[in-house]
Amino acid sequence: MLNKKSVKDIEVGGKKILVRCDFNVPLDRETKTKITSDKRIIESLKTIEYLINAGARVVLCSHIGKTGQNISLKPVAIRLEELLGKEVTFLNDCIGDEVKNYVKKMKNGDVALLENLRMHEEEEANDEKFARELADGFDIFVNDAFGTAHRAHASTYGVTKFLPAVCGFLIEKELLALYKGINEPVRPLVAIIGGAKVSIKISVLTNLLDKVDTMLVGGAMVYTFQKAMGYSVGNSLVEDDKMEIALEIMKKAEEKGVKFVLPVDNIVANEISENSTYHNAKMGEIEDGMAGVDIGEETIKMFTEEILRAGTVVWNGPVGVFEIPAFERGTKAIALALAESEAVTIIGGGDSAAAIEKFGLEDKMTHVSTGGGASLEFMEGKDLPGIVALEDK
Repeated sequence: MLNKKSVKDIEVGGKKILVRCDFNVPLDRETKTKITSDKRIIESLKTIEYLINAGARVVLCSHIGKTGQNISLKPVAIRLEELLGKEVTFLNDCIGDEVKNYVKKMKNGDVALLENLRMHEEEEANDEKFARELADGFDIFVNDAFGTAHRAHASTYGVTKFLPAVCGFLIEKELLALYKGINEPVRPLVAIIGGAKVSIKISVLTNLLDKVDTMLVGGAMVYTFQKAMGYSVGNSLVEDDKMEIALEIMKKAEEKGVKFVLPVDNIVANEISENSTYHNAKMGEIEDGMAGVDIGEETIKMFTEEILRAGTVVWNGPVGVFEIPAFERGTKAIALALAESEAVTIIGGGDSAAAIEKFGLEDKMTHVSTGGGASLEFMEGKDLPGIVALEDK
C-alpha cells in the first residue's frame, strides 16, 4: 500500500480537486455547533495548504456524525477559515446545482467545503449515481481521510471510478508510520493489545503474532483468556464461545517464540461506576460479584519493564476502563511508560489515542493514528478499500 501516488506525484495547478478529509470532529452535546477538538482539522492542513499554494481549486468534503443525524459541517468551515487565514466558502449540499455552479466559477487558490456527506444515505451505500454526482465537474480526487479508508463509501471508493485518485499527506504519513512500525520495526517489537472482546481483536492478535517479539494483553478480553486457562474471573466480561480461540492464540504464540504476557493481577470492582467498591486481586482470585476493570500493580510493573526494553511499541486498545478516574491507572501507566521510552511508539487511534490525549502525552509519541478502525484493520493485515482504490506510482 506504500506504492500509491500522492499529491506530489501529479500536476495540480489550475485543476479542480475534490479532497476527502476527515472532519468528523467532536461537537458540544447541547448545540452541536461548537467544536471541542480541532485536531482532525489541523491534521488536514498540510494537504490543503499544499494544494492552495500550488494554485489548485480546492473543494473539501467529509462526513460528520452518523447518517440520519443531519449534523452540519458549517462550524468546520468557520474553523478552517481561521486556521487557513483565508475565505472558505461553505456550500449547503454536497451535490446539486449550487455545487456545480460554484465549481465552474472557481479561481486558482479558492477553497470550499461541502455539506455533510452523510445527509445522503447513498454515501455509506456507495451508490454509483451519488458517487458520479460527487465527482462531476472535478479533474482529480484526493483522499486524505485515513479514518474512513477502511470503508468502501461513495466518497472514499465510488468516486475513484470517475476521477484520477491519489492520496494526501496525512494518508501517506499514516501508511508509512504503521507499515514501518509493524513490518520494518526496530527490535524488539512489543505490541500492547487491549479492548473489551477477543472476538474484535482475534485477527489483529493472530496477524501480529507473525511479527512481534512480545505481546502484552490487557482490557476486558483478558478474562476470556483467564477463564479458558481455568481461573476464576467472577463477574468479569467473558466470551465463552471464544475461549478455545484464546487458547489457540496462546499456543500459536508459544510455537512462534513470542512472549505472550497476560496480567498477573487486576483491579476488580463491584460495578463499573465512579461510586464502586474496588481492590487489587491476583489472577484467579476474583470473587463472585466482582469484575475486572483494570490491570493491577504487579502487571503495571511487568508491562512497563517490557515497554522500556522495546525498540518499537505498537498500542491498540486501553488496558482498563480509563474513562473512569478510579480505573485509569493501568492505561495511564502504559502511556507514561511509552512517553519515557526511547522506542518508536505507534498509537493505533480510537480509544488508545483518546487516552494519550486525555493524559496530555501526544507530543511524546512517534505517531498517533487518526483512524481507529482503519489502523486496526491495517494491523490485521487487511486491505483498506479507500487506499486500494488509489492509483499506483
